[in-house]
Amino acid sequence: MAKVLSELQDIRAWTEARGGNPIMADMPDTGGREQHLLGLTFDQHMLNADSNEGPDRPGSHFDLVDWDTWYAALKAQDLVLVVDDDLEGDTYADYRFMSRGEAEDSA
Repeated sequence: MAKVLSELQDIRAWTEARGGNPIMADMPDTGGREQHLLGLTFDQHMLNADSNEGPDRPGSHFDLVDWDTWYAALKAQDLVLVVDDDLEGDTYADYRFMSRGEAEDSA
C-alpha cells in the first residue's frame, strides 16, 4: 500500500532510513518559470566527492543538494512523495512524485 509524504521531516526520515540523499537538476526555463528535476539517490556513486568513479557515476546532470533547497523545489512544484508502505524491517527504496492535488483526489 502506498503512503503519501508531504512534510520535510517525514520525507527526510524515510529517505535517510534507506541511506538516501536529495538530488536535483536544473531544467530549462519554461515561460520564465524556474523548474527543477527532483530525485533521491540511494547510490553511493553520487556521494563520491572526488568524482573519480568514471562512467559508473549516474546522471552527472544531477547534483546533491541540501534538504531545504530540495524541499523548496518540491513545494514550488506542488508535489508530494509517494512511497511503498513498508512492512516492518523492510527498507525497499521505491518512490514516485505526484501532484498534491492528484494525491488528495486519490486518498
